Amino acid sequence: MNLGELARRTGAAVVGIPIAIGALYLGGWVLAALLALISLIGAAEFYRLAAKGGINALTSLGVIGAALFVLVGGFDPSFVATARWLWVVGVALLLLSSTIVILTHGVEGRPLASVATTLTGAILTGGTIVHALFLRHLLDSEFGLWGRWDGVALVGFAIGLTWLNDSAAYFVGTAVGKRKLIPRVSPGKTVEGSLAGLSGAVIGGALYSRLILGDLVGLPIGFWGGAIGGALIASAAQIGDLVESLLKREAGVKDSGNLIPGHGGILDRFDALFFALPIAYWYLATLLWIRSGGW
Repeated sequence: MNLGELARRTGAAVVGIPIAIGALYLGGWVLAALLALISLIGAAEFYRLAAKGGINALTSLGVIGAALFVLVGGFDPSFVATARWLWVVGVALLLLSSTIVILTHGVEGRPLASVATTLTGAILTGGTIVHALFLRHLLDSEFGLWGRWDGVALVGFAIGLTWLNDSAAYFVGTAVGKRKLIPRVSPGKTVEGSLAGLSGAVIGGALYSRLILGDLVGLPIGFWGGAIGGALIASAAQIGDLVESLLKREAGVKDSGNLIPGHGGILDRFDALFFALPIAYWYLATLLWIRSGGW
């Protein structure tokens, strides 16, 4: 990494990190608006990749659908309360896209691929990242507790372990990696790097759940609960990273976009989180429900 790229990445982090922390702390509509913007741009990048592969998705409908998946969560940031409305958005997107291709695509326009791609792009970006909003408000919406930093700590568990997985995989893979993980999908990723990322997330998850979620927040996640969560999040993050690598290789591009200086596009930065956030939410919500006497 040259000095110019390092400076761009540092500048993007200096601007982006305070905005992210502020939105997470405030939660609600502030966080929903930021996540909706991320999903909208990410969906647009997804459809551009598809277009390079010869699939003309319904981009305008898809980006609106991606944002709606998040915005419906802004009304009541609870998965239990919002699940039916997320289903409504998904079904409406399916029906509308299926109807529109009759008039715009015809048989020669690959209508099946267009509808499938439109749905996938909206769900992959908006339908997944909305779980950050659910995770931020998990304690007050599902368990009757309230604490701004408590919710931030839960989201931090998912984001921090995803970052730790990515960093450990990159540095160990670069230093000692020899055996390619899946070279047809991502030639640069190695088995050694993947194992390092998984190990780092397991250790980090155990420590985070004990020191932050346990000692500071008072949540009964436990040492082993955090370690298992780290393994699940790292596995999901690595799959998300591989999925985006596969999409970019099919499209023949290096980056999904150039929105973030030194980092590429939204898909380049959030690919792992799109997969990790739902897993983190479902795991933590289930574990807290069990520990609180749900079973």
